[in-house]
Amino acid sequence: MHEDSDSRGSGRFTLKETERDRAWGVCAAVEGLFGEPGRGMYELFGWASEGVEVRGWAGSRVWLVPDDKALGPWLLEDAESLGQLPGTDSLVLTGLDDCEGPPGGFRGPVRVHDGFRWLGSCREFALVLPPEREAAPLVLRGLVPGERLRAALMKGTRRALDLAEVAVEVHDDQGELLTERLLWTEVNAWRPSAHGTDLIDLELDGEHFTPVPAYARPIWERWFAGPPDTPGAWADLDTRRRWAWLDLVQELGCRRARPTRPPGHAYELDGRHITDEPGLYLALGEAVNGPGGYFGGCLSALDECLGGDFGHTAPARLLWRNASTAREHLSRTLTPTGRPYDLFAEVLDALDEGGMRVTLA
Repeated sequence: MHEDSDSRGSGRFTLKETERDRAWGVCAAVEGLFGEPGRGMYELFGWASEGVEVRGWAGSRVWLVPDDKALGPWLLEDAESLGQLPGTDSLVLTGLDDCEGPPGGFRGPVRVHDGFRWLGSCREFALVLPPEREAAPLVLRGLVPGERLRAALMKGTRRALDLAEVAVEVHDDQGELLTERLLWTEVNAWRPSAHGTDLIDLELDGEHFTPVPAYARPIWERWFAGPPDTPGAWADLDTRRRWAWLDLVQELGCRRARPTRPPGHAYELDGRHITDEPGLYLALGEAVNGPGGYFGGCLSALDECLGGDFGHTAPARLLWRNASTAREHLSRTLTPTGRPYDLFAEVLDALDEGGMRVTLA
């Protein structure tokens, strides 16, 4: 990566110009990185539970399946339930909307599941428009600005302060790239920083920035020290936070080169903590590539990893210890449309087809 000479310095965050891969500046702190992403809110009229109380976090992927078979299911990611509205028969669900939502004016019965069980059904649902709120800015504290940023700030025109697409790179304590977040933005304001001479606090427009969910912040802070050096560091996390852990594992795993092992290598998988889908892929990644290792985050990604360049060369062998835990928790799952399928069996088939012979123990 090319840097302006005066933008070098210690800092966890680098503001980078993506088009030319050059740094606008470096800083040690960013306000607004963590927060509450914009969420869609839906009111489900005539809610009828299927024996499950839907309150609080409802699942990483919740599917709304219409009775009309001509329409596909709609997805709410990281869904939360506000419970039933007092005095009504309605349930309120919020979540990150799938890119393809219900057609305008849709009316009809819908059944809801979380990928493992049916939660309930409703006679129809509607999008509730939340009150408008101003997007929180992204503030880079104690920024060491590069020459190009200094020049843009001194010019001060609207065109000069339009930074277009930028990346906020996040580095760990060793200076290794941990992750990055993209946004289209412009400079709202800047001022001298209390963090030191010649440093500035740079405020960026956050309208097109999706903050990292606040619940993921402790996960990121654990990774600031570097990737885990012992297996199972994620085992005490709930499913929601395991997905956040897997997001970092995947970003790092797809970016770093992995040693290619010769054919015939024997792996061992610790299956004690595979009680959910992210636990499956975290344990499998560690079995193949060690603590914090990546080896897929869904079935299609697993197929890609088995194809090579991710630490595995076929044929190989895998001893899956405590396989009964995964079989118990992952054998009765649902496709987006609600069709029952066996995720545990699907993974075993994928491993076998990829040249990894599995022994269950």
